[in-house]
Amino acid sequence: MEKDKKTLNKNLLLLLLGRFVSDTGNSLQMVIMPLYIIDVGGSAATVGLFAFLSLVPALIVYPIAGVLGDRLNRKIIMVATDLASAVVILGLALSAYSDRMSLPFLLSIQVIVSLLNGLFDPATKGMLPQLVNENELSRANSAVAGLRTLAGLLGPVIGTMLYASLGITVVFFINGISFLLSGCSEMLIKYKHVKRESITGKTGFISDLSEGASFIFDNKMIRRLCMFFLIIYALIQPIFTVVLPLFFKTRLEYSDTQYGYLQIFIILGALLGSILVGILFSKDKKVTKPLVMGLSLLMGMMLAFVTLLFPHSILLLGQGTFAYFISLAAVLCFLSIAIMFINVPVQTYIQRATPNEYMSRVFSIVGMITKGGMPFGALVYGMILNKVEVHWTMLAATLLISFISVVFLISLLNEQEL
Repeated sequence: MEKDKKTLNKNLLLLLLGRFVSDTGNSLQMVIMPLYIIDVGGSAATVGLFAFLSLVPALIVYPIAGVLGDRLNRKIIMVATDLASAVVILGLALSAYSDRMSLPFLLSIQVIVSLLNGLFDPATKGMLPQLVNENELSRANSAVAGLRTLAGLLGPVIGTMLYASLGITVVFFINGISFLLSGCSEMLIKYKHVKRESITGKTGFISDLSEGASFIFDNKMIRRLCMFFLIIYALIQPIFTVVLPLFFKTRLEYSDTQYGYLQIFIILGALLGSILVGILFSKDKKVTKPLVMGLSLLMGMMLAFVTLLFPHSILLLGQGTFAYFISLAAVLCFLSIAIMFINVPVQTYIQRATPNEYMSRVFSIVGMITKGGMPFGALVYGMILNKVEVHWTMLAATLLISFISVVFLISLLNEQEL
């Protein structure tokens, strides 16, 4: 038993290492993309389109990925998609090096990268519960979230420095190598695929998919959580991918390096939030407490964020001053903490409530639903910001987020299952 436990821990370490390396490379590239698009003449709508294309292909392929993740070897899926991502992104580096890069080409490649990510994600989420004991699942999820945020912390620092000094080619190259190393790490995982009986062909695929969907829609709590996150993610995620880079580049007097520092505060908040969730709630199977804390903090920080966007606040604190920068950084840091207090417990709850034979399908459908609003939110934000001032746009979004969160909290406090 002790030997098996050590093997499981080793496998978990290899999984975490692979994800950490590729997440670092991906974070390094993604944090630069809005700045690069704006620098080469792209608009707010172009940034929104890039964010849209970063998500929609993954969401489209999620149902297929879920069925494949429950039918096929999850380790092979992870290794294959990481190696394919490495080839595609290294192709971007070659294109940039030979001066053949263009925005249409970049957007097209992002579609391919998103598709590969969509195939990868349900497989890795389905594998994790098989590498740890159930009582360690919450801590393992916190470790995954913590390392992902640590990777995100390194990305802005390294990315902005490399972009400012060496250009976009090096950024693409390092990201491609990171996926290559991640695939090699995952090859070493000792994982036994349990083949289950399934109907072949189109009929079998539809049957598998409908089984996963039925499990979700028959589970009242998972269904409600999916609907809530569908709306909330659509309103919150584009703040980081569209609103913030546009506001930073057009309204404030800071450098690209300082934008990287701001990203550090955001990721530090996510890292701190994931650590606190693991420490405070790892032994508690109910998720009400962290959700209440997270949603309350989310509403407070959204109000603080929108206040900082108003011209009067910029005038009061100074457009390029340390006082304004540290105020904005602190608010975004606490906003990230709030998101972790919501994300980690909910993912753990779904993993505990889902049998292994449904795991990849359930997470693919949950991911498709919860993230489904994000790309459309990015597009809508991009189009609105071309016509409406950012502070008025975010005030409307904040009021809507607060209303939805209060209604959800009221219903949550009456729910015994959580």
